[in-house]
Amino acid sequence: MFKKTENPMVIYDINKEATGRFLKQTNNSNRVKEAASLSKLSEECEVIITMLPEPQHVKAAYSEIVSGLEKKGGRRTLCIDSSTIDTFTSQQVSKQVEDVGAKGKGGAMIPIDAPVSGGIMGAEAATLTFMVGSRNEEEFELAKEVLQHMGKNVLRCGGLGSGQTVKICNNMLLGATMVATSEAMNLGVKLGVDRKLLAKIINVSSGRCWSSEVGNPCPNSIEGANVPSNREYSGGFATKLMLKDMNLSLLAAKKAGCTTIMSALATQMYLHGCSENNGLASKDFSSVYKIISGEK
Repeated sequence: MFKKTENPMVIYDINKEATGRFLKQTNNSNRVKEAASLSKLSEECEVIITMLPEPQHVKAAYSEIVSGLEKKGGRRTLCIDSSTIDTFTSQQVSKQVEDVGAKGKGGAMIPIDAPVSGGIMGAEAATLTFMVGSRNEEEFELAKEVLQHMGKNVLRCGGLGSGQTVKICNNMLLGATMVATSEAMNLGVKLGVDRKLLAKIINVSSGRCWSSEVGNPCPNSIEGANVPSNREYSGGFATKLMLKDMNLSLLAAKKAGCTTIMSALATQMYLHGCSENNGLASKDFSSVYKIISGEK
């Protein structure tokens, strides 16, 4: 297990406004400091957690991280990537980390893929689910020791890359159910049913799902809930990121020879939402309700 330490948390982001906000929230405590680069961060830290939007961002980040790992001597380092990317890229990045250790340039290097589900609301409540791919059970336990401080569920999915596979399957389903929930809520409202009553009944019936119960896309259908639809779809999980995840799932399905009729149709809705005419790319993905309902 990793030893307890009084060393500060080291953070890095190319968006200096984001790191500035975080440092301010921690009152510029000595427990948190900002690294000059990813390479410098990886030289200092024995646990590295990355979470980035797309595969190319992960590749770029890990080219710098590996550079730092090669300089740090024999200290063991746990490299956890919690981005949602394709399985192949994830395995490529893991091999880069493995190779550093194999060459004896950086001690025992432990790659982990651990994409996350739960969104901003789950992060704020520390109830996230981590889907973990690891080389073995022992290394999974090392990752779990760290991730359990951020999530409620930390589950091993299998070998390296398996966490990513499970995540894209999860998001493929989520993307499709959000569109279906939007259609159902819009139909009920247009036919004169009270939206709060409709949501309440769906959520104690067989149609219940995350999209209806936690992230309901119909505004003011869940009274008092801190959901994006109640704040003009601000915050949450951006439509452009859901589009990216849906495309990842469709690409994986094509390679595996799987049929994905519902997911393909849902993907078109997110593509439509990201168009300039709709301007929903940076809004929460539940904003597809605006397209379905005809709201402006």
